[in-house]
Amino acid sequence: MGSPGPSVRCPVQEQRARWERKRACTARELLETERRYQEQLGLVATYFVGILRAKGTLRPPERQALFGPWELIYGASQELLPYLEGGRWGQGLEGFCPHLELYTQFAANAERSRTTLQEQLKKNKRFRRFVRLQEGRPEFAGLQLQDLLPLPLQRLQQYENLAIALAENTGPNSPDHEQLTRAARRISDTAQRVHTISQKQKNDQHLQRVQALLSGRQAKGLISGSRWFLRQGWLLVVPPRGEPRPRMFFLFSDALLMAKPRPPLHLLQSGTFACQALYPMAECQLHRVFGHSGGPCGGLLSLSFPHEKLLLMSTDQEELSHWYRSLTLASSQKN
Repeated sequence: MGSPGPSVRCPVQEQRARWERKRACTARELLETERRYQEQLGLVATYFVGILRAKGTLRPPERQALFGPWELIYGASQELLPYLEGGRWGQGLEGFCPHLELYTQFAANAERSRTTLQEQLKKNKRFRRFVRLQEGRPEFAGLQLQDLLPLPLQRLQQYENLAIALAENTGPNSPDHEQLTRAARRISDTAQRVHTISQKQKNDQHLQRVQALLSGRQAKGLISGSRWFLRQGWLLVVPPRGEPRPRMFFLFSDALLMAKPRPPLHLLQSGTFACQALYPMAECQLHRVFGHSGGPCGGLLSLSFPHEKLLLMSTDQEELSHWYRSLTLASSQKN
């Protein structure tokens, strides 16, 4: 008798098997991480939000500023988890989508929450003692309140990754394929909006920091909210005659600000910078004069504006390359 031939492999069946393995693995990760997430949400809701409300340690406006819609987010997780435990991924995630607006609200409040926590820990002795007491509970396993407050935004990113993975590894003939696809799309849209909010908040922090560094009448109103901060640092300004002069430069999406340091013994403005010029990047012609080779000798950048030309030098080749890329980006954003 001849030996039986090797079993014929079906590529379609193999692909389906791979999808099913990835789907099962993703579903298990979503379930396990949701349980842990809900547990941590509950700890904050119980030991911070609830007790602070009962004790009156914080006034309602301060408590709302600190926690935002935390309890509503906790409730949304409590609604979702039974669906995940029952294997109804599509139904659960699509039913969860109306709660995504809570995450947008939470993101919009994130900077206010951070500053409120800092201010209350600094000036409110009762609140400071309360926070230390609660953080010392064994349930928190050494985590501090400031570590727990970003949890919803971190979880939203996990929701996006896991929902996309579930949708991609669910066959088109599966009964929950369309539900998972719709849910993944809505979660991704929300994650993108939250990312935009976060970037705007970080930019506002940079603008406020730069504004605080600038002094004098010329500095007032220079840092508008419509500008995006790109980078700052020292560069040498090469004049037509004489020695190069070090200046601090602040680059924004639409302008380059040149400033010089105030004298260290200045009575009121020591440690700040006096604005010398503000150059519109839409009118800039940028050239790299030398410094292309990547060697250790630095380089020179030429910036031409309608009424002035700047030669900027750095002895750090890598630093100059960073500046060149950032200046190229800013000068390319022309109306």
